[in-house]
Amino acid sequence: MPQKSVFYADWQLACCGTSFAVDDEVTWTLVAYDAKDRRDGVGHGAEAWVEHHGGPDEQAVGRVRAIELVHQEYTYRPAAPEPAPRGRGVVLRAAGRGLEPVPGSVTMEPADGCPRWFEETDLGTAQGLGRVRRTVGVLVTLDITGSARRVR
Repeated sequence: MPQKSVFYADWQLACCGTSFAVDDEVTWTLVAYDAKDRRDGVGHGAEAWVEHHGGPDEQAVGRVRAIELVHQEYTYRPAAPEPAPRGRGVVLRAAGRGLEPVPGSVTMEPADGCPRWFEETDLGTAQGLGRVRRTVGVLVTLDITGSARRVR
């Protein structure tokens, strides 16, 4: 039985996925990473990724053999408070954080199941930069047992 290493991104699961566990049978649309992506470390060493928004018409059917949560640390510049109009306290600006990955900070954590929602841990602020650790997806070892036509 062929095995495939698959990356399932946090946003794909949160948008359109269903949580799963080791030994579950799953049916996923898989898109292969090309050789350059694999050399560059895209997908954390996986051969393919789960795609819910297009991709091939054939889906892979398989049994989940292993799950690893993929964690990544990021830095960002916290929004500076704006001075409020006189006598009204402080006003904070709403803005995106602009997360920047911290090189070499990816870690894997074995798990028996994959949550539907992933967590983020605030690691504090140092030298003017905020730092967070996010679970960015899962790396799944999948025994491919068959294929199915994709229903649209």
